[in-house]
Amino acid sequence: MINGAPNVEAAYRTRVLAAIKTLGFVPNRAAQEVRKGRSREIGIIVRDITTPVLASFVRAAQDLFEEAGYGLLICSSDNRKDRELELLRRFRQRRIEGLITTTSSEVDTDLAQARNDLDFPVLMFDREVDGAHDIVQVDHASGVNQAVTYLLSLGHRRILLSTGPLNIYPARARVEGYKRAFAAQRLDVDPALVRTAGFDAATGFRETAVALERANRPSAIIAGGIDMLPGVLKAIRATHLHVPRDISVIGGADSDLALLAEPAISVLRWNFTEIGATCARMLLERIEAADTEPRRLAFAPELVVRDSCAAVVIAPAQKRESRQK
Repeated sequence: MINGAPNVEAAYRTRVLAAIKTLGFVPNRAAQEVRKGRSREIGIIVRDITTPVLASFVRAAQDLFEEAGYGLLICSSDNRKDRELELLRRFRQRRIEGLITTTSSEVDTDLAQARNDLDFPVLMFDREVDGAHDIVQVDHASGVNQAVTYLLSLGHRRILLSTGPLNIYPARARVEGYKRAFAAQRLDVDPALVRTAGFDAATGFRETAVALERANRPSAIIAGGIDMLPGVLKAIRATHLHVPRDISVIGGADSDLALLAEPAISVLRWNFTEIGATCARMLLERIEAADTEPRRLAFAPELVVRDSCAAVVIAPAQKRESRQK
């Protein structure tokens, strides 16, 4: 009737339309889409919804989805396999039309099967997985390569990289960039200074505290994760060291903490707003053209130098020893 069906008598149509006008009836678009087998909903799964820097990512994606007439369902996986599987099951039941997601493990077969069984497009954010998925990543290897190269130019050789487990792309890429920077200077990497225990602030605190208590402690630290910097700075304060006099620091992502800390912390920065909008745009294009080849896009981080890094000061005795060698 409202949709202009041709098999309705003209007189009956006129009466019904008059009643609609009198009652102020508005068609329920969501119900119409459900009858067509469409939910007009998009899902986003992030590792931790409380991470402040992800807010701009989600907001940018939300703006584009709403402009295109889609609602957005945002969930946190807490980096747990069981929760991630449950969220994938729920989204499948809701018949959403597309999903932007990370994953707690790129090698877990149950998670891979659950994603590949979905009957809607999936865009992977900052992960490296098998399957016909579009992927948007940050080039963490180039970012950490920039950071290490800069620290090496200041005379640092004992540089701690604390990042997540190697079954996740960002950690593998950061370690690759770290090793590449040392190799470019024909320097050996101390495996004890490459820590891959986790991305969270608690791990940043623990790994930094342990490293700083050693006799041959690092002279610089790279916090290889967007949540790690608070833990790193807390550990430095707990050991009564000072940035950058005693130790130089580079954060794994920009934040209010990095900017407002005293001194301000050098960081690897990328544009979360631009990345969120790009993910949304690519997913919308995929919904409209499901049969095209999967695409991959990487964003290059920028090293922002602030006041948290200083050149290594070599004591006179060390200088004499170096000359004798």
